[in-house]
Amino acid sequence: MKPIGVIAGAVAGACIAVLGAGCGTGPAVQPAAPRLLRGAVTAEPVVSAVPYAAADLRFGLALLHEWCAQDPTANIVLSPASLASGLGMAYLGARGATAQAMATALGLPPASAGLREAGLRARALALRGLDGPGVTVAASNQVWADPRLLPLRGYLDAVATGYDAGVGRAPLLTQPAKAAAQINAAVSAATDGHIRQLLTPGQVGNADFVLTDAEYLSARWANPFQRAEISAGGFLTAAGQQATARYLNGAGYAAATAAGWTAVALPYEGGRLAMTALLPPAGASQAGCPALTASAVASLEQSLARQPADVSVSLPEVSLRSSEVMNGLLAGLGMGVAFTPAANFTGLSPAAGYLGTVVHAATLRVDAAGTVASAATGVTVLPGAEPVLRTVAFNRPYLLLISAAGTGEPLFLARVADPDLP
Repeated sequence: MKPIGVIAGAVAGACIAVLGAGCGTGPAVQPAAPRLLRGAVTAEPVVSAVPYAAADLRFGLALLHEWCAQDPTANIVLSPASLASGLGMAYLGARGATAQAMATALGLPPASAGLREAGLRARALALRGLDGPGVTVAASNQVWADPRLLPLRGYLDAVATGYDAGVGRAPLLTQPAKAAAQINAAVSAATDGHIRQLLTPGQVGNADFVLTDAEYLSARWANPFQRAEISAGGFLTAAGQQATARYLNGAGYAAATAAGWTAVALPYEGGRLAMTALLPPAGASQAGCPALTASAVASLEQSLARQPADVSVSLPEVSLRSSEVMNGLLAGLGMGVAFTPAANFTGLSPAAGYLGTVVHAATLRVDAAGTVASAATGVTVLPGAEPVLRTVAFNRPYLLLISAAGTGEPLFLARVADPDLP
């Protein structure tokens, strides 16, 4: 694949070239660098984003079920797209068993060599293509590195290609409060102020790298609810209590049933985005976490596309907010090795050790006008153990050869028999 982008800055390019060539065994101390470094976006074959969207759905449903099982009576809101992106940037630096465990937990489709970034790029472009009149969808991905560190060039190219992500500098190790404020300010700006504090100084203070994703959505209904039709009504909560909700009432929607679930499609303006409201089987326990599979969702959506828009709906107006450290939930999905010293993230940097904290925050408001939602994911990468280096001692007669790299022409050749003699 031929690069169609360039590394920003001559100094950055030189530093990246040194690391990419494998010179040195530890993190390099860098001179003053640009605030944002970017890898080269590589030319990729055109592939379908559908398998990656399906993977995100499987991952999101599995994670929702794990989270619900942990707290069956709580409201939960999450963004599978944000979590998949934040963890996906870590996955691009994973190797061996760590990469396999992460791919399995994320539900990623098999990709032949060279097509991994192509699929991720197709997914990112498809998300950007949702923008239009009445609908705003924005995503922001970034790698944050302590000033003394720089990811490998291959990793920079991979995240630039798959996620349009660059590398920002933040004093993670020396000034964690300043670093956390810097990262949180970027996340807040990307989510229109809905998520103001994603990470704490304690969470970034021992990290070499932090990977962040931020998502923002604002969408108007294609068929707005009339405020005059909003009414109060009863709602039986997961805790078995009676509550009062404000219901949005409207007509002209498509509905379908599959595997006991009832789905109603609520399209947004422009027709490129829709909300699907899903009601569990009538016999399901209110306090339980009924499992919904990706195949059931696919059946419902296929059926919805064939149904007439002749159904009335009463949908509660809601404003949800969640924030959670996801380590335990992700380990439950099979990603546990990524959080242990046995992890392998050497594709990111020789200094990268294992994941420290995965934090996810999300908000969702559904009202008569439409939907506003935001999400952010932060992934901290802790340093690995200092490598134990083998020492080669030239403590007996040896040779020195100075040659041209391109041709091998020997410019100088020497034997050192006694370093003290001229």
